[in-house]
Amino acid sequence: MQCAFVGAGAVARQYADGLAESPLDLAAVCDLDAGRAESVASARDAATYTDVDALLAAESAPLVVNLTGHAAHADVTETCLRADRHVFSEKPLALDAARAAELVATAEERGLGLSCAPITHRCDAQRHAASLLSDGRFGPVRLGYAHAHVGRVTEWHDSPASFLSVGPLYDGAVYPLSLLTAWFGPVGRVRTADAVDVWPDRESQRPERPAHVEATLQFADGPVIRLTASLYAPHRSREFNSLELHGDDGSLYLTDSGALAADRDTVRVGGAGRPYVPAPHPAPRRESSYLSGPERLAAAVDRGARPTGSAARAAHVVAVCNAVERAAGAGGPVDVPHPDLESAGPETPPPTRPEPAPNGGPSGSTTPTDTPARPAAIRLPSVGFGCSRYRDGEYVDRIDSIATALDAGYRLFDSAELYGNEARIGDLLDSPGSPDREGLFLISKVWNTNHEHVAEACRGSLAELGIDSVDAYLLHWPDAWAYQGPLSELAELPPAEQEALTFPTDDDGDPDTVDVPLVETWRRLERLHDRGLARTIGVCNVSLDHLETILDAARIPPAIVQVESHPYRPRTDLIERCHAEGIRVLAHSPLSAPGLLDEPILAEIAADHGTTPPAVAIAYHVDRGVVPIPASNDPDHVVANLAAARFRLTDADRERLATLEDPGFER
Repeated sequence: MQCAFVGAGAVARQYADGLAESPLDLAAVCDLDAGRAESVASARDAATYTDVDALLAAESAPLVVNLTGHAAHADVTETCLRADRHVFSEKPLALDAARAAELVATAEERGLGLSCAPITHRCDAQRHAASLLSDGRFGPVRLGYAHAHVGRVTEWHDSPASFLSVGPLYDGAVYPLSLLTAWFGPVGRVRTADAVDVWPDRESQRPERPAHVEATLQFADGPVIRLTASLYAPHRSREFNSLELHGDDGSLYLTDSGALAADRDTVRVGGAGRPYVPAPHPAPRRESSYLSGPERLAAAVDRGARPTGSAARAAHVVAVCNAVERAAGAGGPVDVPHPDLESAGPETPPPTRPEPAPNGGPSGSTTPTDTPARPAAIRLPSVGFGCSRYRDGEYVDRIDSIATALDAGYRLFDSAELYGNEARIGDLLDSPGSPDREGLFLISKVWNTNHEHVAEACRGSLAELGIDSVDAYLLHWPDAWAYQGPLSELAELPPAEQEALTFPTDDDGDPDTVDVPLVETWRRLERLHDRGLARTIGVCNVSLDHLETILDAARIPPAIVQVESHPYRPRTDLIERCHAEGIRVLAHSPLSAPGLLDEPILAEIAADHGTTPPAVAIAYHVDRGVVPIPASNDPDHVVANLAAARFRLTDADRERLATLEDPGFER
């Protein structure tokens, strides 16, 4: 679609930077300064104008991108709408709430699309934060703090006059207000506000409105937010454009409400009574361009839509800013009129658990992942968390690290009756600050001694976890050992008792095996699925021959196969067979192979990409469509392992890692 830029200042150059890879075609540029218009238009063979009416008369471009100064937005938008052009406007939509509402009404009356910046509620960091807010972990969100420190524009902007004329509300505060209204709906009242006319004496250019504003906002159906917007507080201060939200059961901190990309530490989460930890977006960094907003509007117009939802939200934000100014002047509360913002409301639905397919096979979706799509395969998070209590042959308490993993954003947790801590995990999942059950993918496993008592073992795990069904119930090993009775709350027993129950031996000290065919055990797992106790079923630690045996006999094929895998032992044949059958593969022990993290090849790849050897080892699996399930008791490592899903290998990296395969590898 052809578009025209009106305004050719600094922000126009940022929009123009994305044109080379955009479906939009810049037909014309208009600016009162002919030289500025030419500087933007020349590289794109676009026509130039110094008058908006002349541009509209001469050009047929259906979309106008309004990039003029703050105070000019409303007039330019109205002119373009009345010329029957769709408009994307930089923020604010207007400086007066009534005028902003009239613009929305004009667009709707004329059947035109009207959108307004900022677009950041659609960007990765904000959408990731929204997904965390939606999973129930925080309880009711009742209080928050929003900062919009635009900074002293005379020091960092080449044309500060527009900022100085409107003050900090209509530029900086628009970012957190737009995001908060997208998440929580409209503001109902400004409870209190104050404005401070503070500015350095040395500055010859001064703001025309108070440089520092603080207000307490009551959302109509949501939290109370303390908003601080400032031209005086430097934009490089500790709190620049941050947003912190507090619920009954936890807190979320967003470093920059206007971020165009999700960096590792952009979002942080603190569960009830727990310190903040980074919650990294589990996908490679993707920065939205300034043109994303106009492109989205153009795509909607091409589909026959004429959206005004973002403009309606922008008009409400203007109304909030107006109300803050009135409250600051009057010293009392001011009600904020608001339209129905439902069409512009939250866009990130709560995560859902996979639903069983009609034939009993896997289907559905949990947290999105970039792993390759496989026929009928369930979609899983890119990285899961291992809950085993074993580390270097000793028992360790994983509960604190599991809590850290929950806060960091892990959604797949791999447990087992052998680990003995499922009751503790259940207590954690039932405590304040944990996500809703629907947002988690929980795995448990039946131990070797219970091949003939699968239902009993599963019911025991469900009772300890405090859930009605497990998302995946797996056979821990294909080997069957002598039954020792129920294995409940093993972590509460002395280690010697645990060992006797879980590793029975015969008179010669060898494992006390029993003859239970693998296919019979699989039939018992199928019956669990039929009863609804396990949403999907699978196997662990199997060879390709074991898998073929199960597939030949299965009425319900495995949804998951979990095996030890790493560059020393890639298990390529097994993984390829699984993927061909639509079976997801999980890699346990992805970091613990002796010597792996000291390999020079991992160090070289890590150095090439500015990351770490463990991140390379995790990315090795994500790259192959395998879900690694590392475990750690170190909070920094817990976060780093999840963030490793953001890293992608090159072809050269893959070739180097392939040289590490060791057919004779044994622990």
